[in-house]
Amino acid sequence: MGSPSVLNLHHHANSPVHRLPAHVKIVALLGYVAAVVATPRELIWPYTLHLALLLGVIAASRVPLAVLARGLAIETPFVLFALLLPFVATGPTTTLLGLTVSPTGLWAAWALLARGTLGVLAALTLAATTESRDLLHGLRRLRLPGQMVEIMGFMVRYVDVISDQWRRMRIARESRCFTATTVTGWQTLGRSLGALFIRSYERGERVHLAMLSRGYAGTMPLATTSVATRSQWVLAGTFVAASALISLVGARLQ
Repeated sequence: MGSPSVLNLHHHANSPVHRLPAHVKIVALLGYVAAVVATPRELIWPYTLHLALLLGVIAASRVPLAVLARGLAIETPFVLFALLLPFVATGPTTTLLGLTVSPTGLWAAWALLARGTLGVLAALTLAATTESRDLLHGLRRLRLPGQMVEIMGFMVRYVDVISDQWRRMRIARESRCFTATTVTGWQTLGRSLGALFIRSYERGERVHLAMLSRGYAGTMPLATTSVATRSQWVLAGTFVAASALISLVGARLQ
């Protein structure tokens, strides 16, 4: 048995969120993120309500918070950048806990952390409740360019193959007592990356020729996907409308 996919974040469960068609959830995600981004950054309570709304969806999806919390590590670079903003932003300064910081930078850091965390958490919820192939079908139903969907599909299928190839190359280097502890080791790592690129390119050519020999005409056959009902669209629309209302009220009361 192969190792689990590095892109497979799906958590198997039987919940109303899992049963929603992929294209409905994608539209709901885009609407929610747009509402969060439009929320004024100088307010805190709207973001609290956005979080409560999202936590309600997570509870309905029956996805453990621990599963989503591990995925939040992807925003670590943005967190580090946000921690620097109060010290590098221009404008008036103030003293906070004995440190000289910029109020503008503090609000910018808060907005980056709040919006980024909510956006990543919402995207992880979508990934945890939707299979990769269903996401591709949903993007196609939303009229995303076919070639882009095909590229994403091949990335999902072959990223594990390429990562496993790189793992075997790493084991081969380590079995020969190689350790990249100095700058001189970068040359070997560069050669390994070049070899990996060539092997991946050649594999892609072989796969493409095999597809052509089997009648590939530019589009992959798709399995039958579920059609969204009116109630499912209403459910997703209610979620987006609630987040938009929070953003609108926050802008009015600013």
